[in-house]
Amino acid sequence: MDDVVDLVRRSLGGEHDAEFRERLAAQADQLREGIEDGQFDNEDFAVGLEVEVYAIEAEPDPVEEDEDEPDEATLDADLSGGGSGGGLGSLEPAGEDAADDPLESDEDDGGDEPYTDLEAWEGRLAELPESTFDGTAAKELGVHNAEINTDPDPMGATGLEVQTTSTEMRIKKARDAAREDNRELVLDAMWTVPPEEGSVDYLSAVEERDGVVFAENMRQDPRYVALDNEALGHAGGEIDFEVPGFSGSFPTILFESLTSSIQPHLQIPDSERFPAYYNAAIRTLGPLLALSANSPLLPADMYEAVDDPETLLDETHHELRIAAFEQSVNTSTHPKVRVPSDIEAATDVVDRVVEDDLFAPFLREWIADGGRDGLADTYWEFDHKRGTYWRWLRCVIGGDPVDGAGDERSLRIEYRPIPTQPTVRDTIAVQTLTAGLIRGIVAADHPLAELPWQDAKTSFYNAARDGPDAELSWVTADGQRTTDHDVIYDEVFDLARRGLAAQDVPEARIDEFLEPMERRHALGATPSTWKLDRVRDRLANHELEGAIHETQREYYRLSREHDAFYDWF
Repeated sequence: MDDVVDLVRRSLGGEHDAEFRERLAAQADQLREGIEDGQFDNEDFAVGLEVEVYAIEAEPDPVEEDEDEPDEATLDADLSGGGSGGGLGSLEPAGEDAADDPLESDEDDGGDEPYTDLEAWEGRLAELPESTFDGTAAKELGVHNAEINTDPDPMGATGLEVQTTSTEMRIKKARDAAREDNRELVLDAMWTVPPEEGSVDYLSAVEERDGVVFAENMRQDPRYVALDNEALGHAGGEIDFEVPGFSGSFPTILFESLTSSIQPHLQIPDSERFPAYYNAAIRTLGPLLALSANSPLLPADMYEAVDDPETLLDETHHELRIAAFEQSVNTSTHPKVRVPSDIEAATDVVDRVVEDDLFAPFLREWIADGGRDGLADTYWEFDHKRGTYWRWLRCVIGGDPVDGAGDERSLRIEYRPIPTQPTVRDTIAVQTLTAGLIRGIVAADHPLAELPWQDAKTSFYNAARDGPDAELSWVTADGQRTTDHDVIYDEVFDLARRGLAAQDVPEARIDEFLEPMERRHALGATPSTWKLDRVRDRLANHELEGAIHETQREYYRLSREHDAFYDWF
């Protein structure tokens, strides 16, 4: 029996559940006492960021033209509008030297650039080799997934600049590492060009070893394997997934790896005020998701049963990743992925974790040696269980110290529903808008908390379904209920400005940080609407699968050529 099988069987066997619960209860008591005593209070607000990406096969290397006598392949590439290379990883606009996508070019490149014959290149989903994770990238559920995180910084002008630079450099470093193994990392919320064997086969490939199910394209980390087997056990061996255009079942949770997200973090320095920020954040979920939607389509080959593509485009959700995540792991009695309810005291966040359904418990000594010296080791079992408390908003207790804003004992809001955005600038804009808005609501003593929780929840799922056209609920500064988008977003951006100004961010920089999101609202466009519109346009000349593939490759090209999504128009 191999080590992973042994750990998974120990985790799921039940013999250690009582010991785990005993440690969890003791650690929870200590955390409640520490929060009540102010041990988790800090000097200032701080921000951090998680960015999830996926990998595709890299574009073929450019081939230099023969200046005197171009060969046949060169002529073919010119006739098809073939462009040059450059990878997805360019963090600056490519400008005049950017490659033209051969599927999209409307103008002659003059024959002065190197060319790439992309006829055989499809940009298919691809596995990331181990060497990719030697630097800034961390492993995620699927072998094609990676996560890139920033260290936290004080929420202020300097801290936000550091977050920007850190995000750029860490993504660049991860992309450079991936390119060494002929892979590209894509800033996108859902992959739509499947691997060679097809999406359903890829997501369904499993083998059983000594009674433990292993998804072949899942990272063989004991925790992932245990979670997969736990969810499968609750579901009876198969997990259903149903969204517009697809209905099926999988023998693994791996279809969750269709999705990628960004997760802004906001450290709250005052534990007594933590509930005000947390409850306000719940009421922002709908408006912020509606403005950032980016996953309206599954991999194209999953739409085999679709007879009317136009109807599919009308009915699909702007954020399919919400449904994918919820349906993949909500197999136990009490759904683990959902909008959390309001809290009355900061210690409630401890209670919520303790009361949540127990999934795949591990004891620290199974995978770690040595004493429990630091905060993370002291509360190891609690943090392990918090890792399966998958609410769309949750609290992280503890973390890295932040120079000028506090030590490792902190309370942070982890904002979880936002899809990965097309560019680094878009990503930072969402992070800044999220942190500024939550800060500004409380700083302004805004009455948004009067919005009933059920209405906030409904707004969130409306946004997941309908994107920027969703019906949203809001309470204005004068206490009036409204569903008017112009009124809602005027207040959203005004409150974000107030929150950022309260952290001494200069007005000119606030304008620059928020511009990508304000321009989206003015355009009435999100990455999801862009994708749906581009696929719809292509249906005149292509089947649905071809229209989705070409749109994905255009997204790839534009995301590396432009600084922000609004530049695509």
